[in-house]
Amino acid sequence: MTVAIYVGCAIVAYLLGSIPTGFLWGKARGIDIRTVGSGNIGATNVMRTLGKGPGITVLVIDALKGFVPVFLAPRFFPETNPSTLQIVCCLAVIAGHNWTCWLKFKGGKGIATSAGALLAFLPFPLLGALVAWGAVFGIWRYVSLASIVAAAVLPVATWLITSNAVLTGFTGVLGALAIYKHKTNIQRLRAGTENRIGTKQA
Repeated sequence: MTVAIYVGCAIVAYLLGSIPTGFLWGKARGIDIRTVGSGNIGATNVMRTLGKGPGITVLVIDALKGFVPVFLAPRFFPETNPSTLQIVCCLAVIAGHNWTCWLKFKGGKGIATSAGALLAFLPFPLLGALVAWGAVFGIWRYVSLASIVAAAVLPVATWLITSNAVLTGFTGVLGALAIYKHKTNIQRLRAGTENRIGTKQA
């Protein structure tokens, strides 16, 4: 029964995460968000292409996609190990966003969804990563660079705050995944062609 709970929660979390918010918002405006800007379906590209309002809305919805299953699962199933169930839901909901089944398993970079999931599970390590994000973005104005640095800081903050090897390893996996999803941004940063926030291209 416990295994069935984990599997069921993972499936539900994946399907929730797979809702392609940015793509759907673009379609409602007559735009395929995958063909403009960076081609990414996330909030940053939506903001650059459609404006701040849609971008912020997509950001909030994508974060909620991560928060809801991670927050609710252990409350619906208190008989399970809450940390294990939350780790399963975190991984599944982020996977759903990054590799959505509705867009041929191509999706976003998972930053907002990861933040929402971590807010429900590891809020203080998330806060440390967000401070790093804000500092880097405030200085250089690159969303991608700020996200990469925050992803690298996350497992360090987790260890410093929790001293838990399992949670540190888990957030290390999340951080590595986030950095991997930014591989094209890293190439543009190295080439000096990455765009700062406020420019038309992502």
